[in-house]
Amino acid sequence: MTDAVPAQGRPATPAPLSERGDFIREIVAADLRDGRRTEIVTRFPPEPNGYLHIGHAKAICLNFGIAREFGGRCNLRFDDTNPAREEQEYIDAIQADVRWLGFDWGDHLHYASDYFEQLYAWAQDLIRQGKAYVDDLTADQIRDYRGTLTDPGRPSPFRDRTPAQSLDLFERMRQGEFENGARVLRALIDMASPNINLRDPVLYRIVRASHPRTGDAWCIYPTYDFAHGQSDAIEGITHSLCTLEFEIHRPLYDWLLGNLPVPSRPRQVEFARLNLTHTVMSKRILHKMVTEGHVRGWDDPRMPTISGLRRRGFPAEGIRDFVTEVGVAKADSVHEVAMLEHSIRAVLNRTAPRRMAVLDPLKVVITNYPEGRSEEMEVVNNPEDPAAGTRGVPFGRELWIERDDFQEVPPPKFFRLAPGREVRLRAAYFVTCQEVVKDADGTITELRCTYDPATRGGDSPDGRRPKATLHWVSAADAIEAQVRLYDHLFTRPDPGAEGDLFADLNPASETILAGCRLEPALAATAVGETVQFERLGYFCTDPDSGPDAPVFNRTLTLKDSWAKVAAKG
Repeated sequence: MTDAVPAQGRPATPAPLSERGDFIREIVAADLRDGRRTEIVTRFPPEPNGYLHIGHAKAICLNFGIAREFGGRCNLRFDDTNPAREEQEYIDAIQADVRWLGFDWGDHLHYASDYFEQLYAWAQDLIRQGKAYVDDLTADQIRDYRGTLTDPGRPSPFRDRTPAQSLDLFERMRQGEFENGARVLRALIDMASPNINLRDPVLYRIVRASHPRTGDAWCIYPTYDFAHGQSDAIEGITHSLCTLEFEIHRPLYDWLLGNLPVPSRPRQVEFARLNLTHTVMSKRILHKMVTEGHVRGWDDPRMPTISGLRRRGFPAEGIRDFVTEVGVAKADSVHEVAMLEHSIRAVLNRTAPRRMAVLDPLKVVITNYPEGRSEEMEVVNNPEDPAAGTRGVPFGRELWIERDDFQEVPPPKFFRLAPGREVRLRAAYFVTCQEVVKDADGTITELRCTYDPATRGGDSPDGRRPKATLHWVSAADAIEAQVRLYDHLFTRPDPGAEGDLFADLNPASETILAGCRLEPALAATAVGETVQFERLGYFCTDPDSGPDAPVFNRTLTLKDSWAKVAAKG
């Protein structure tokens, strides 16, 4: 894979701190320098209840990147503690996405379910210490008893159960004696704590659902708060990097580690999550988008999922570059989606082969070009990459051009084709429009032009310089394709800010064009390969393509609004 980095992401020498420059890397460097850590172990711990999105890309790059830079390792660990929402499909998709982004966990693939027996034993240990109890309150009652941010909580009437009573009930919970919601295991901490997460948080609940890995062996499952820190400790994680919403959970993270005989003491550090305009990052909402049919699936090119971005044609290198550009901060902020698009264009401009395609075809007949004759024009594959060389593009008497490249009555500053006007055909000849052919409804169906044979290759020996250069496709050699044009999924930069988020869905987020004409070289474009359609944008071959029916997704237009903003500083 061309975007891959070395296995485990380990370079020979870590980059100097001055080149890395964020507060988390400073913490890691200081822990190594001061002897608090002798090696660095991070982890990326997704819950397999959906596909990863662009926000997860930041966490992936940060965790694997720090391991790479400091000569450590990064584990991939699935937080598979809620079988009611988790599926093997998501586990497979997450692994594929992490690999595609260019990272490899080597032998360090783990699951929270690997530790279910140990976690259960540690829960029993807390009960024996008098620091956990089985509670019979319902979920709604627990919320009510917990209090508010301004009012302290009230103790459950079952808080004074003896350790022996709670151990017996906890064992019976495991054996399946009780229904969902009948009982939970709670930590016994402080119902008056100003931190609501310390008000006797739930550690275990009954979930009667088949688990993707353990089947029906368990009917009680640890909560994220109980499984996460202890799994970190089992794996020897040194730095547990979380987004800011987990900062308020850190006292509980540390309390559990401090009250259990764990083999190591990880350090939790929080950073700002990635937010983008015109984008929703909630997996709950993304799941609803899929199940309600607002999009065609998790990998729909309009989705902010990594698989959706990949299908749209975003290169992994561009996503990694964007994450680097955004950096690691301590406060949440929202970044313009144009900033992401700028990073993608920067990579594609350098790497994407150029091809010619006509999306709204208008026929051109060159009346003075010999009938039955054809020739090949030599066209550069990528002006940014001389090593990409050239290709031959067939040229003949009949061509396709874009319909909007012609105006019968051209407005001011329109320099493309018009009656009596000469333009340059890319890498071919100068042509002049002599006649406009229309059907009975007055629709233009054909342009009749003449060409100047002395201008082959697009240059004139007498120094003429047409003001416009048009792309084109030979009608005799063109392949027909469907092209899908994509725009923002939401019309507002802040979806849902004024009410119903789904009311902000963009009805023009996808436009499907049939009957597009492409140069024949595009028939060999592999699924997932991104090319530049000259003058039109970047396009990627979609998996829906068939042998004789290619489908291309527009990755991005050529216009880069962020570059102008960045240039102004």
